[in-house]
Amino acid sequence: MSWYSLDPVDESFFETADHRYVFPIDLDVPPERVWESLQSDRSVADWGLGVQSLRWTSPRPFGVGTTREVVLPLKIMTVRERYIVWDEGSRYAFEVYEANRNFYRRFAENYVLEQRGSGARLTWTIAVEPRPKLKRLTDLGRPLNHLAFGQFARGARSYFAKHP
Repeated sequence: MSWYSLDPVDESFFETADHRYVFPIDLDVPPERVWESLQSDRSVADWGLGVQSLRWTSPRPFGVGTTREVVLPLKIMTVRERYIVWDEGSRYAFEVYEANRNFYRRFAENYVLEQRGSGARLTWTIAVEPRPKLKRLTDLGRPLNHLAFGQFARGARSYFAKHP
C-alpha cells in the first residue's frame, strides 16, 4: 500500500479551513460515558458506518502525539492520525498525517465534550483542504459530504441510546 503525506495543521485550521463541517450532538448520557467510548479500543467504530475499523498505534495512556490507523467504510481510504490536542475528559483533536489515497492536502477532526443538563454535548468538527486538482469536485460535493458526515452524528445518538 502506498502512503501520501498530508501537510500538518494547528488548531486554527478548525476555524479557517474552506471545508468545515460542524455537528453539535446532544446525548442523553454523562460526558464521562462519551469520553470512555472515544478513547476505547473501538472508539467511534462502534458508532455506525463512519469508520470500518481502527487501531491505536500508541500505547496508553493517550495524549498529544498519540497515533492510530483508521479504515473508512468500504476501504475507500485508510488514514493515519496524530493527536494534536488531548484535554483529558473534555477534548481531543487530530490531524491526518498520511493516507493511502491522495485526496487531501490537510484533514483534521476536533471533538469537544461538554456537560449539558444531565447529558452531554459532543461537538464534532471536520476540517479539510483538498488537493488543488480536487478542489472543484470537493466544492460541488459539499452537500453530499455534509449528509455523509452527518451519519456519524446520527450513529452516535443511536449508539448511546442503546449503550448508556
